[in-house]
Amino acid sequence: MRFVQFRSLKGGPQRLGVQLALEGDIIDISAVDSSIPNNLVQFIEGGPTLLEKAKRIVQEGKSTNQLSEVELLAPITQPDKVLCVGLNYKAHCDEHNKPYPVEPCIFNKFPSTIIGQNGKVKHPLNTECLDWEVELAVVIGKKCRNVQSSDALEYVFGYTIAQDISARDWHTPEKNNGQWLLAKSMDTFCPLGPAVVFKEAFGAPNDKNIKCSVNGSVKQNSNTNDLVHSVESLIQYISQLLTLLPGDVILTGTPSGVGFYCNPQQFLTPGDVIESEISRIGKLVNYVV
Repeated sequence: MRFVQFRSLKGGPQRLGVQLALEGDIIDISAVDSSIPNNLVQFIEGGPTLLEKAKRIVQEGKSTNQLSEVELLAPITQPDKVLCVGLNYKAHCDEHNKPYPVEPCIFNKFPSTIIGQNGKVKHPLNTECLDWEVELAVVIGKKCRNVQSSDALEYVFGYTIAQDISARDWHTPEKNNGQWLLAKSMDTFCPLGPAVVFKEAFGAPNDKNIKCSVNGSVKQNSNTNDLVHSVESLIQYISQLLTLLPGDVILTGTPSGVGFYCNPQQFLTPGDVIESEISRIGKLVNYVV
């Protein structure tokens, strides 16, 4: 099941739907049953009861919308937390010339930074080093604390694609005393989409191809097998420190190939098109303005 948030091109409120296939039609599950909310966070909070209702509606094939008739929004909005992991691909650590972290490096983005499919990434006037970072994002399905890695995937709802857009010059000690928050949390710095793929359809989070292209040129091309800390170990580590809530999003790190470590360095400029791809999820497209 591919969960999407969308709006009719004719206008109207946000809806929650299930996309039948990659680039396929969308069933408006929130229109068929009034007990189903029109946003994914509340749907996840509703637990197994709402999930079973959604499955029945999909089987019945009611309220189908063609993809060409809707605007896809970010598949999940206003989560309690957007957590991120730095230096979590071995090859990315290598290009940094840094050892693999013994413990995960955790930081965050503000939920207000989220944009969706075809969303516009605003190039801030106060950065000259805007960079791309494609990432696998995990969406938490159940409230959890002190989870063991062997049980961690039971608390996952699904997966989506993320771009951890970064203002590299705001990573330095000269800016914000070297703290990463502002570098990562400027407006529109968290594209997500195009759908949240339910965990049963996505399968295990390992061995998934992950790629980022800018203006058709491949910049990052890797596989989640290169993760330093697995999805399971990340959930275990984070849940020892804080409570994860339904709808929380975890960005699991980016592979090698970011612009900062190109020779010469390359950065995003207005007019660029970013295409982010992960196996079984599809392609997230965003435009720099």
